[in-house]
Amino acid sequence: MGIVNVTPDSFSDGGLHFGAGDAIAAGLRMIEDGADCVDVGGESTRPGAEEVPVEEELRRVISVVEALAMKRVTVSIDTMKPAVARAALAAGAAIVNDVTALADPDMADVVAAAGCTVCLMHMKGNPKTMQANPHYDDVVAEVRDFLIERARFAESRRIARNKIWIDPGFGFGKTVQHNLLLLKHLDVFAATGYPVLIGVSRKSTIGRVLNPDSPLPVEERLEGSLAAQVVAQMKGARIIRTHDVKATRWAMDMTNAILGAAGDSHGI
Repeated sequence: MGIVNVTPDSFSDGGLHFGAGDAIAAGLRMIEDGADCVDVGGESTRPGAEEVPVEEELRRVISVVEALAMKRVTVSIDTMKPAVARAALAAGAAIVNDVTALADPDMADVVAAAGCTVCLMHMKGNPKTMQANPHYDDVVAEVRDFLIERARFAESRRIARNKIWIDPGFGFGKTVQHNLLLLKHLDVFAATGYPVLIGVSRKSTIGRVLNPDSPLPVEERLEGSLAAQVVAQMKGARIIRTHDVKATRWAMDMTNAILGAAGDSHGI
């Protein structure tokens, strides 16, 4: 899943694809580089981000979604607003990526009516407050239980089980240690039976782990991102959300080749 943020303030690519033409071109380039789908968002969810009015979010994303869908690109709309999701689905989107996991019940109705796929993410608090000293007694169990509860809620609102993905929300209300534990134990989430999406690309944890004294800038986090993505894949992640599509595609394909290698292992 390639990331196209049609925003001026996203943590990694804010402003890079802010114009509709640039965003469309970026999405098409990601497909050429090996993405299976493109996640289009018009509101930053970086720590401390302010909410964007519905009208502005619609203005940013709908023309992009429509243009990519017309090119037969599988489009995901990254939004927490039912009105934006409804309009994006009408414009051709096939997936709703909701970082609030259907906190607004109207979003469940939008998804159910469309019969589309939905991704439910865990976030502690909201983007403005989520990194204010997050605490868990058992981060893996608490995040897993939350996602199972939200998935069951989705099913109760007529969303088919096979249309539900889950995302532990790497970096959304978690410390570095929380994030590392979630990755280490990602198989716990895969064991739920719901496809697991993971979004570790260029996140601050990577910069802090690789250079604790002075966290690496966003543009120097590729290698760490790839390592985290490969671990996630080996632990059962089914969807990898990334800014760096070509490098991630190659890393995933190589990992699949190794894991799927057949032959005689006697003598090893």
